[in-house]
Amino acid sequence: MKALVYQGPGRFAWQDKTEPVIHKPTDAIVRITRTTICGTDLHILKGDVPTVEPGRTLGHEGVGIVESVGDGVSNFKPGDRVLISCISACGRCGNCKRQLYAHCEDGGWILGHLIDGTQAERVRIPHADNSLHPIPDGADEEALVMLSDILPTGLEIGVLNGQVKPGDTVVIVGAGPVGMAALLTAQFYSPARLVMVDMDANRLDTAHRLGATHTFNPATDDVPGALMALTDGRGVDVAIEAVGIPATFDLCQEVIAPGGHIANVGVHGAPVSLHLEKLWIRNITLTTGLVNTSTTPMLLQTVQAGTLTPASLITHRFALDQIEEAYRVFGDAAREKAMKVILEA
Repeated sequence: MKALVYQGPGRFAWQDKTEPVIHKPTDAIVRITRTTICGTDLHILKGDVPTVEPGRTLGHEGVGIVESVGDGVSNFKPGDRVLISCISACGRCGNCKRQLYAHCEDGGWILGHLIDGTQAERVRIPHADNSLHPIPDGADEEALVMLSDILPTGLEIGVLNGQVKPGDTVVIVGAGPVGMAALLTAQFYSPARLVMVDMDANRLDTAHRLGATHTFNPATDDVPGALMALTDGRGVDVAIEAVGIPATFDLCQEVIAPGGHIANVGVHGAPVSLHLEKLWIRNITLTTGLVNTSTTPMLLQTVQAGTLTPASLITHRFALDQIEEAYRVFGDAAREKAMKVILEA
C-alpha cells in the first residue's frame, strides 16, 4: 500500500509500505476513505515532537471502512463505516476509567506518533471497540473527519477547560482549525463576546462569519489595548491559546481578568515564560491538555442535528495520492487561504 512516511525533520514522502495486519485480538484494520492533515503534523515535520521516529506513517484523523477485526472486537465487523478517534483507549486501565483516555496506559495519542497513522490507504486501529465510532447512515463523512481531533480538542481543551459560561468575554488566540473549532463549540455556552485574534486577515473574515463578535490582527491592532477597552479595563474571562508559541501565550497572560481561565491548546515546541510574579495574586486558572475525545459521541449528535457545521472549515480537497501537494498547501495556509484539507481515497 501507499503511505505518507516521515523521514526526519523537514522530510516526508508518499511511498510504498507494508500492509498493516492484526497484532492483537482487539485490533481492527480500516481502509481509509477520507483523512486530513493536522497542525500537529506540521509540528512533527518541524521536529517539535521528537518521539516521532523516521519511518512513521503520519496522521491521526479520518473515516473509513472496517476490513478485518481481531477476535476480541465485538462492536464492529467488516464493512462497517467508522470514524477514527485520534485517541486510542483500552477502556479498562485506571486512566480510562477516569475518562482520561489521552493517558490510556496502552494507548492515548499513538496514531501517527508512536504507531503508524491514518495518512495511508489502510491503518491498524488498536482497541477498536473504544477507538472507533459508527458512522450514521447518510452522514456527511467529510464533516465527520473534523470530529477525529479538532472539534473535540477545541471543545474539551479550550472551551470546557476554560469553563466558558453565559455572559463571558472569550478571546481565542489563533484562528487555525483548532481555534475555529473552539469558536464553533464555545457558542454552545452563550458567551457575550467571542473575540478571535490572528495575523491572517482571511482567517479573521472566516471567524467573523462563523460567529466571532470581534476580530483583531496584531499586525495592525493594539490587541491588549483593544481587549482591555472592550472589557472596561477588566480583561477577558477566558483566553484560549491555540497557536503554541511564546508570543501568543504571553498575550493570554497579559489580558486575562482576575478569576479568569487560560486554556492552553497549542502545541509548544519551545519554552515559554510563566509570569507568576504578576499572576500569583490574580486567582487565575491555567490548564493544559491533550484531548480525551470523551465528547465525540455528543458532537456526532450535534452534527447530525445540524446544530454544528464542521464542514464549514473545509477549504481544499485532494485525492489521497496528492497528499504531498496537500501538505504544501496546508503548510502555506495564509497564501493558499487554507483551513482544513480533505484527502479522499
